[in-house]
Amino acid sequence: MAAPTPTHRVALVAFPGIRAFDVSVITEVWGTDRGAPAFDLRRVATDTTPVPMRGGLALHPDRTLTWLTRADLILVPGLDDHLTPAPTPVLDALRRAHARGTTLAALCGGAFTLAQAGLLDGRRAITHWNLIDLLRTHHPQVSVVPDALFIEDDNIWTAAGTAAGIDLCLHLVRRSHGAEAAATIARSMVTAPFRTGSQAQFIEHPTTPADRDADTLAAVREHALRQLHEPLTVADLAAHAGMSPRSFARHFTAATGTTPLSWLLDQRIAAAQKLLERTDLPMPEVARRAGFGSEVTMRQHFASRLATSPRAYRAAFSTPPDTGSAAATGGSNPIAR
Repeated sequence: MAAPTPTHRVALVAFPGIRAFDVSVITEVWGTDRGAPAFDLRRVATDTTPVPMRGGLALHPDRTLTWLTRADLILVPGLDDHLTPAPTPVLDALRRAHARGTTLAALCGGAFTLAQAGLLDGRRAITHWNLIDLLRTHHPQVSVVPDALFIEDDNIWTAAGTAAGIDLCLHLVRRSHGAEAAATIARSMVTAPFRTGSQAQFIEHPTTPADRDADTLAAVREHALRQLHEPLTVADLAAHAGMSPRSFARHFTAATGTTPLSWLLDQRIAAAQKLLERTDLPMPEVARRAGFGSEVTMRQHFASRLATSPRAYRAAFSTPPDTGSAAATGGSNPIAR
């Protein structure tokens, strides 16, 4: 069988000083053959000589900067030394790519490279929480967001440290190829398939007396996922945890970095995405199974969270439902389908 035609051309920009971890994340998400979708990942540098990295590692570019004119997405890894100057040809190529409308994304300290190019001036950006002051000091024209996992401004994405780079990469896959594709990659990487960019970077670690609360909250989240089709409220979840709504909200936010209401909405959207991709259920039934109550409510949340409509999402990402799928079977748990 012939190899699948690449559906998304991705460029990893390399120069001395980039972090091996970020290179590995990018390669794992876009450079591993999992069947479909097929990505065309290229390692791009000023020339094709090996690029040294810390620990005796080296990256071997397979394309020069001219390939960036073909890329749909350009990824900038973080840096071992966050003030490492990028080569002038790299900075010039990134400016031209943004002017063409190509999506740019920086992991962790990669934001410093985009800032060197002037691409973050007057724009919102994020980096690792421990580097925020450094970014503000050296690039005062950047509007540095103090607490987020990843954000976007004018088709430029930036992410916080380490694991947040994985979150951003999976989010970009989800935007271009749908929730199922992102979930497939996440399963392969044994990582969480869905964390929103607005979630806090730094989560309070439960102290020993709070371990029981952490276990309780995990059980509550599992209960909520099994009952998404029900009209669950934060008060319902608090009652299931045996807490007052105020105490529950405080413990939940400390443990997860997001509020119970925001988490519940994110799970409903994720469930609706799966149903839209996997089944041909009518919109009112998708809304009911995902717990939105009505198609109108679902449409409003899709517009605010995904900047699209459920119908447009289905048109972009749906696949023919399998025989015996949720479209043809009973039951109401969207996660199980």
